[in-house]
Amino acid sequence: MDNNAPRSGGKGGLGSLFGGSEYSNTELAGVPLTGMSPLSPYLNVDPRYLVQDTDEFILPTGASKTRGRFELAFFTIGGSCITGAAFGTVNGLRMGLKETREMGWAKPRNVQILNMVTRQGASWANTLGSVALLYSIFGVAIEKARGAEDDINTMAAGTLTGMLFKSTGGLKGVARGGLVGLAMSGAYALYSNWDHIRGGSSSSSLY
Repeated sequence: MDNNAPRSGGKGGLGSLFGGSEYSNTELAGVPLTGMSPLSPYLNVDPRYLVQDTDEFILPTGASKTRGRFELAFFTIGGSCITGAAFGTVNGLRMGLKETREMGWAKPRNVQILNMVTRQGASWANTLGSVALLYSIFGVAIEKARGAEDDINTMAAGTLTGMLFKSTGGLKGVARGGLVGLAMSGAYALYSNWDHIRGGSSSSSLY
């Protein structure tokens, strides 16, 4: 047997038994190996396709892009109660320290300060929570009655809330409460539309 005869390797060999062919390392040098690349092929994306120029969420037909008054009512009432409790706590602590400044630091003084803090916190939380509840009810009712959502609903709800909240003070109290509610709701509407107002004024000044 001739040892110098070419061995079955090259492009024959076992690969030819299965209908394939074998290649040398030189021929495979420029061929990328599938699954062996350190960078995922999914990361090779044109950044221009990642820019979102449409809405992020899919909304049902006729649905609003912002939350309505009914959804915001829970946040408004809860936030008002928490704000009132925090303000009442600070105010109760101030009043307790002021009223007991003649007493020494002992258990009676601590109990009196604690009672003042809890009383003021509960009172302010109840007050602001009631105002927020009335405002939310009026806002939802006016929105359903008018079939529209705009600043008129906000100002009308604020005015009616102030009038009802001060209804125990007679006609003067009702008028005063309505004016206060109108002023506060008007200030909130102005603050909400401030960017739009500034944009409109700046665009008109260009002409």
